[in-house]
Amino acid sequence: MRTAYLLLLLTVVLTSALTQAETAVPHTVEDDTPAEFVTDCESAMGSSPDLKEIQAGSLKGYMEGYLKPDALPDSLKLLAAPPKKNSAAFALDVAIAEDNLALQGSSRWDLATRDADLDFPTASGIYSCALGVQINQENTPKLYTLLRRSLTDAGLATYRAKNHYQRPRPFTQNGKPVCTPEIETALREDGSYPSGHTSVGWAWALILSEIAPERQNQILARGIAYGESRNVCNVHWKSDVQAGFVMGSATVARLHSDPIFRADLRAAATEVTALRTGDSSLNMNCVQEHEALRH
Repeated sequence: MRTAYLLLLLTVVLTSALTQAETAVPHTVEDDTPAEFVTDCESAMGSSPDLKEIQAGSLKGYMEGYLKPDALPDSLKLLAAPPKKNSAAFALDVAIAEDNLALQGSSRWDLATRDADLDFPTASGIYSCALGVQINQENTPKLYTLLRRSLTDAGLATYRAKNHYQRPRPFTQNGKPVCTPEIETALREDGSYPSGHTSVGWAWALILSEIAPERQNQILARGIAYGESRNVCNVHWKSDVQAGFVMGSATVARLHSDPIFRADLRAAATEVTALRTGDSSLNMNCVQEHEALRH
């Protein structure tokens, strides 16, 4: 009787295990080719194809971000106050600013000048060499939209602290040139701490390193250099740039809670993968950028 009972129990266990295994195997289509597992049940509905640019105010010409104003990271809560003028931290800011003055007129100065332009379509190419794919509206329309929308979020995330501290920029203290003299007046009226450009550039670096993890080191190194371009341009102190890295990171962390952002991120990754595996000729000239970053 004990043997019969054990056999019966074993039969029940095996039947249950087989039933569970059958439910775990995906259904096959008629040609017996196994269907792929669904790895992400989220909607693929990303940004609307007719998303409009902002038409009024200081953000005119920029694309609407993913986050509502009350969902943006609060730079005033996340950042300490900028260094005081009699502090060791400010002395370091001044020393680094003075060191960077020697780069004016160099290839690194030229790259920093190009990095300063966050208007599209020019800005879309900042990370093309690091990514190994020419980023533009024609080649990578999903990524193009992703960068435009996240720019608005990462830039706006810096403004509570910018407006509160109204920190003067380096060129107002040392009287030396900036990369973009045509907007010097506007820069004088815009707080230096934290760096909005750095927040945007670092947010993009994090997003792109997620899209192409095999290029992570190149992309993140370019993101660090992008922040340093603000020091080279004599428009931000080192501590401004460091705070910008914090706000870029905070913005990307918050963006990941947005389903439309996540859908755009997946679509952009598919776009980039297709271009990289297709070995298409992108006709990129990265020699000047690599040479500038060497110095």
